[in-house]
Amino acid sequence: MSKKKGFMRTLFSYITYKEKKPKKQFYIPEIDNEDTKSEEQKNTTMKREGQKNRGLKKPVPVSESGKENKPVYEKADDEKISVNIEENIKYIKLKFNSPVNKDIVIRELMVAKKYKAFIAYIDGMVDRITINNFILRALMVNDVKFHEDTDDKCKLDFILSNILQTNQAKKVESSDDFMYEILSGNTLLYVDGCDFYITNETKGYDKRGVEKPLIEGVVIGPQEAFNENLRTNITLIRKLIKNNNLTTEFVKVGNVNKQLCAIVSIKGITNPAIVEEVKRRLKNIKSDMVLGDGILEQFIEDNPYSIVPTILSTERPDRTASHIMEGKVAIFTEGAPFAKIVPVTLPSLMHSPEDSYMRWPYGTLIRLIRFLAAFIATLLPGIYVAITSFHQEMIPTELLIAIAKSKENVPFPTLVEVVLMELSFELIREAGIRIPGIIGNTLGIIGALILGQAAVQANIVSPVLIIVVSVTGLGNFAIPNYSLALSARVSRFCFIILGALLGFYGISIGIAFYIILITNIKSFGVPFFAPIAPKTKESTDLFFRKPVWQQMYRPDYVNALKQKRQDKISRQWMKEEPKYSYERDEEDD
Repeated sequence: MSKKKGFMRTLFSYITYKEKKPKKQFYIPEIDNEDTKSEEQKNTTMKREGQKNRGLKKPVPVSESGKENKPVYEKADDEKISVNIEENIKYIKLKFNSPVNKDIVIRELMVAKKYKAFIAYIDGMVDRITINNFILRALMVNDVKFHEDTDDKCKLDFILSNILQTNQAKKVESSDDFMYEILSGNTLLYVDGCDFYITNETKGYDKRGVEKPLIEGVVIGPQEAFNENLRTNITLIRKLIKNNNLTTEFVKVGNVNKQLCAIVSIKGITNPAIVEEVKRRLKNIKSDMVLGDGILEQFIEDNPYSIVPTILSTERPDRTASHIMEGKVAIFTEGAPFAKIVPVTLPSLMHSPEDSYMRWPYGTLIRLIRFLAAFIATLLPGIYVAITSFHQEMIPTELLIAIAKSKENVPFPTLVEVVLMELSFELIREAGIRIPGIIGNTLGIIGALILGQAAVQANIVSPVLIIVVSVTGLGNFAIPNYSLALSARVSRFCFIILGALLGFYGISIGIAFYIILITNIKSFGVPFFAPIAPKTKESTDLFFRKPVWQQMYRPDYVNALKQKRQDKISRQWMKEEPKYSYERDEEDD
């Protein structure tokens, strides 16, 4: 009975008025920013703090008066490293917000049973086996070696030369450097009495293996792709270019996250001006966070408002190595499975790594099909709208009658039909990408089939339009560069609108505007439409691909230090007579 009364009271409370009780809710208080805080406020605060401290000062007890005779060490700060171990531990704990932050580990120890020392690292980012076997054991067991040491107060030089067994160990003498080393997964070592640290290579965080390319798959050619580890990616390049002039330079990007970027070029071939320009742009990025190569691209590209990409992104080591050997520069970012290639041109974005692995007739045919696919992906829906709206006389009579019959029951104009189907196609494609695994592909195929058939049966669109949109979609998939394919998708809608407004005149105006746009942009100083406009030295690998043994020179627009790539007659074996170790009869030939 009491339960029933409670239920009725609760139900009654929902339909009757009750005075609202004040309730405390969470809010985020505003905090004065140090940057905006005026100097006057800061001085006032410091003055008050000083007065407060003077008021709280207590007389020193006699029992503790002896402490004043202890040596006073200079405190560690952002500018210098203290020679006292306690001060340095305090400083590291302060910078890493310890003990609240549990990731930082500071392990104190005695080196050779008489020298105070500590190691510091980030838990989870290091290889514990390396630390235990080659740092801690070496320091705590090899006490015999210290008898050979001199009377130097700082023992780190001796430890670096004789004790440590890690493959990479170096001195760091600034707080920024040793903080970065800890954050990178290395282990810091300090011994009391020194004014510098030693950092040991102990990176041991998990990483993905080298797998097959997901975006740039090929039938013929290597099946390796970059992963998110910077050192692995550079190693994959070195595996393909075994040359001592292959140079890697590192630049930290991002004021807060300090993302490590690698600039890879080949000395003696790459124009040094390109390398310097890349370094200049990377060093002058003033942003707290630069995460991944996609964000980096937006910071360093020449034309940020351009609809076409001016930096080539690839996940293939062989393609990257090929561009480096042409005199270009590759940019790698820690945590990104792609390499950025600069400078590039529009024709190079249409090339596929598979072109080089095929014989020249096959490679040329496939390349021409790819250019045709880009034309279809960009212009076909716009041309369809222009012809059906303004230029019906260009369509053969039988086909015109068929199109008219198919559109007989469709209540919408052609423009609405095309836009509706294009948006539906984009929706299916986007949903297929976002849904993981094989379900996404299945959803894309089934969605396109069902949606297209249902739209035709419901007389929303004509069957001819389904064919146009399908062919356009296939053409878009054939574009080898993902960013360029996206720019074709955006341009397509512009041409559809122009075709609906002005017919072929609108399409012509759009093409002219597109060409003007492309010819006026640059990629790291190189005209994007080179070698066509401006005209440079004849290229042997543009639209038509000549045989590999005839590609004697590197691309002219790169201004490589070494233009000649191979001898005029690279197949030298053709000039020599075959040497046989056995006698041949005339019938054998």
